Amino acid sequence: MTTDTPARLLQLLSLLQTPREWPGGELADRLGVSRRTVRRDIDRLRELGYPVQASKGSDGGYRLVAGKAMPPLVLDDEEAVAIAVGLRAGAGHAVEGVDEASVRALAKLEQVLPSRLRHRLSTLQAATTPLTSGDGARIAPETLTVMASTVAGQERLRFAYRAKDGTESRRLTEPYRLVSTGRRWYLVAYDLEREDWRTFRVDRVRDPFATGARFTPREVPQGDAAEYLRKSIQRQQETYEFEVTFAASAEFVAGRFPAFFGRPVEAEGGAAGCSLRGVTGDPVEWLAVRLAMVGCEFTVQGPGELVEYVRQLGGRLTRAAGAGDAG
Repeated sequence: MTTDTPARLLQLLSLLQTPREWPGGELADRLGVSRRTVRRDIDRLRELGYPVQASKGSDGGYRLVAGKAMPPLVLDDEEAVAIAVGLRAGAGHAVEGVDEASVRALAKLEQVLPSRLRHRLSTLQAATTPLTSGDGARIAPETLTVMASTVAGQERLRFAYRAKDGTESRRLTEPYRLVSTGRRWYLVAYDLEREDWRTFRVDRVRDPFATGARFTPREVPQGDAAEYLRKSIQRQQETYEFEVTFAASAEFVAGRFPAFFGRPVEAEGGAAGCSLRGVTGDPVEWLAVRLAMVGCEFTVQGPGELVEYVRQLGGRLTRAAGAGDAG
């Protein structure tokens, strides 16, 4: 029997967060209290903002439903470790769909993990090796979580940084946003010692340290961190323009192609399909494969190197499929 009311409420909440309806009698048995106490505890949860719905009937079933805002979740040990492992796996590379919000969630979760669960998580991570490592540089999840926590808390961040030419330096920054390009993570921040905005590849960052000093956010150039990063990359590396038309709507393509490259626009004059013009420094081989993964017919307008590689790739894939049929 759980006699401590706060502990009992947490246990009740944990049960209700399982997607099913709980008869009042079963909840009473699980908690070791009377049905009347269960009803009082349900009322307390409602007062705290949890949308608990009661169904009519002799047993008075209860279930947690979606509300206007998401209340705090209560996770058991296995659930917490499972979520942390999943977020860490995605955060280790700049995987599409794993954006700054996911990294912030990982930072919050790892901050409150008990030491026993931290040990389980570390042991599991050390004992497993992913079959694929992606096409971007590996990043320690701890690096991202420290950065994400300083971004969310508007806290100055100090770290060691290795430039493209191998030069090492120490940086003191006001971190603004973490941005994923689909292959790499970047930090957009204001460099206090250089008195200017900078972008940093996170895989080149070492020993990030949250200083505890708060700051008032400045206005980022271009008004958007992703747009500032796009312009910065164009200045720093050799890039090329590309143009592609798709036999699908702009909404379809936008949901399946990295937003970092820009937004597709619908074809003019009521014609079907859309087009996309972008600038990238990625190899044409990677871009060709990424275009094919959109999942619709497309035509590359330029540049010529990309057109030629898509033609060669299409031929190889066609021959490979034919060889399979022949076998």
